[in-house]
Amino acid sequence: MNSVVVPNLPAVSLDAEKLALLTRGVEGLTTAQLYWVAAWAAAQAAQAQRIGPAAVAVAGRTAERLTIVYGSQTGNAKRIAEELVRRSEAAGLPVRLLRADAYPQRELAQERHLVLVISTQGDGEPPDDARGLFEFITGKRAPKLPALQFAVLGLGDSSYPQFCVIGRQLDARLAELGGTRFAALGEADVEIEAVAAPWTEQTLEQARELLKQAGVSARVTPLHAVPSRSSHSREQPFAATVLANQRIVARDSERDVRHIELSLEGSGLRYEPGDALGVWPRNPPALVDQWLDALRLDGAQEVTHQGRTLALRRWLEREREITRLNRPFVAALAAASGDDGLTRVLQKEHSAEFTALLAADQPIDLLRRHPATWPAEVLVAALRPLAPRLYSIASSPKAVGEEVHLTVAVVEYETYGSTHWGAASGLLAATDEDGKLPIFIEPNERFRLPADGARDIVMIGPGTGVAPFRAFVQERRESGATGRNWLFFGNRHFASDFLYQVEWQQALKDGSLHRLDLAFSRDAAHKTYVQQRLRERGAELHAWLKGGAHIYVCGDSTHMARDVHAALIDVIATHGDQSPDEAKAWLAELLQQGRYARDVY
Repeated sequence: MNSVVVPNLPAVSLDAEKLALLTRGVEGLTTAQLYWVAAWAAAQAAQAQRIGPAAVAVAGRTAERLTIVYGSQTGNAKRIAEELVRRSEAAGLPVRLLRADAYPQRELAQERHLVLVISTQGDGEPPDDARGLFEFITGKRAPKLPALQFAVLGLGDSSYPQFCVIGRQLDARLAELGGTRFAALGEADVEIEAVAAPWTEQTLEQARELLKQAGVSARVTPLHAVPSRSSHSREQPFAATVLANQRIVARDSERDVRHIELSLEGSGLRYEPGDALGVWPRNPPALVDQWLDALRLDGAQEVTHQGRTLALRRWLEREREITRLNRPFVAALAAASGDDGLTRVLQKEHSAEFTALLAADQPIDLLRRHPATWPAEVLVAALRPLAPRLYSIASSPKAVGEEVHLTVAVVEYETYGSTHWGAASGLLAATDEDGKLPIFIEPNERFRLPADGARDIVMIGPGTGVAPFRAFVQERRESGATGRNWLFFGNRHFASDFLYQVEWQQALKDGSLHRLDLAFSRDAAHKTYVQQRLRERGAELHAWLKGGAHIYVCGDSTHMARDVHAALIDVIATHGDQSPDEAKAWLAELLQQGRYARDVY
């Protein structure tokens, strides 16, 4: 047992499990949010004193509430779940919202009304915050659930072969365990609202009826967290002024990487190290010209779509995705062109070929190779809405004040005889000082520094994945954290691609960075990556982890994150005298505890 002592109150004993759950639940909250939690707890205690423990037990029965659990990597599932909670509260329904890693798995057997909102990442993987719950539900220890009424909304990207597979697997497994669907499985593509909005409406209506049958009729007064002082959001971005736009690689570097500083003055926006900055992009005018030329369309032609009328050029530049291939567009092009080859690559048995197509080509390449007649209205309808891009924040507000910094790799390259661009990175690179950019903050609760500043941290960030670790080191320096900081950084060439080299050298000198291990893959005959450095430093790395260190990974999810994960398992197995399965389980436990966090894309 652990005694928690609060001044002027008697000591209260909590068992280790409850204390750990409470600690995870409040870690990373702002001061205002902590005060709200305290007020909520006080209200619960006061209610318990008024109505007695027996009545509290009745009021808290799982049959009389709707539990909404989300698993989210980039924030979309969380956003949808929070909207469902708001609407449930407005309808007078008792409801609780939990992130998947905070859901007490032992409660599943008693759960009566459950909604899961969960995304699928990469090649069919659950988001990091839902791995534990996913493995529990799909594993042998999952209980029978004959009394459970459930609904699942899966989020994904239909460009990938394993579209919404995590949502599908959970939906099927809950039914297999005896649960009953009260709403059909929802599968939302990148254009999330098209599915999420009607699914939420239907699910809320069914939940209202089920809870009414369970005896819930009284309207409740919901408690709300303290709102942000900012009115700016994803839907209402802030026009941030560019303070600096500096190239931070050598002139002969194969890539253009920028350090960009933006002013938040007057925005009311707040962020913490580990959060992301959302940027609403615009497609390059030169790329729009390529589209109009390839399709022989007039950019001034007015096009009406979903009640809005805009010039075709405006649709292509400001409203539609034209730099990223996706399955629906390829399918539309296959139908328009009658090309059997495109139709074939869309079939499940050719998923590897389709994945290679997505990686190699932009839509303009396919339009040129597979010519077809596209009426302007059909083209606009076939294209996805333009979506914001998220960038890991590279600064701590404790160090930079009302600013936010980014590390951006500019997408611009030549292939098939023409220039190709990225939408957001091109906009960021082209916006000079004093220019404006539409931005918002996307919190990342799973990627936070430990609340205990005495904890050691290990940071693994090749390329622009180093961005959040610049923020981490700044934060730890400014807050006086006493824990050690160890950074693994890799890139192509030492001479031209060592991002923030001077800053890291200064951090080593002033003691805010304790270790720096480097891997430059193209400076020798044999390529060396950060995962090899992890294995080489395995004994000391394992000692840090056994001593309680937190480990963070940021960067490419397709290759780097998987390779680093495999290297960590090797290190734990080799230096911890464990089998690979035991090492894998131990690393999974670190993930569940929040000591292993990944910001991958």
